[in-house]
Amino acid sequence: METTEKKSSNLLQIMFNITIILLVVVAIVVGINIGTNGKLTLFAGTRPDNLGVYSGRLAPCPSSPNCVSSYSQDAQHGIVSLSYDSEPEKAIANLKEIIVSIPRTNIVKEDEDYLYAEFTSKIMGYVDDVEFYVDRDANAIQVRSASRLGESDLGVNRERVETIREKFNELKSV
Repeated sequence: METTEKKSSNLLQIMFNITIILLVVVAIVVGINIGTNGKLTLFAGTRPDNLGVYSGRLAPCPSSPNCVSSYSQDAQHGIVSLSYDSEPEKAIANLKEIIVSIPRTNIVKEDEDYLYAEFTSKIMGYVDDVEFYVDRDANAIQVRSASRLGESDLGVNRERVETIREKFNELKSV
């Protein structure tokens, strides 16, 4: 019969081996990222086909916790829309100015009342799809920010929208 000490030693060795393997995988991913000038696509995922405005609304969030939307009513997914008191054209111009100032961001589509951008994480290259829709009747910009891959985003989408809101409000007061 193995002693508790020997079992503990074996468990520590297994945990050490797993940690080394994970570190090697991360080092490989970071190396690929550096070697491809930051254009890592391994974790980019595929652009969803439900993006855009349909019947005057952005798509709802999936059940996973890696999405926030101003249309959602539940605490996990719900977030307040951006409000504006200027002309809608000025509001969307301010929003675009903020978005282009954020590193690793690509505006994919824009028109008079809609802006869609992809935000890519620095190290792993995860892509989040972020949409804004000008709701002229409510003087609000509706927003949806969702990760393409994974279950949890560790609050990244919510934090991004709140950062954009803060910068947007600063531009409103200028």
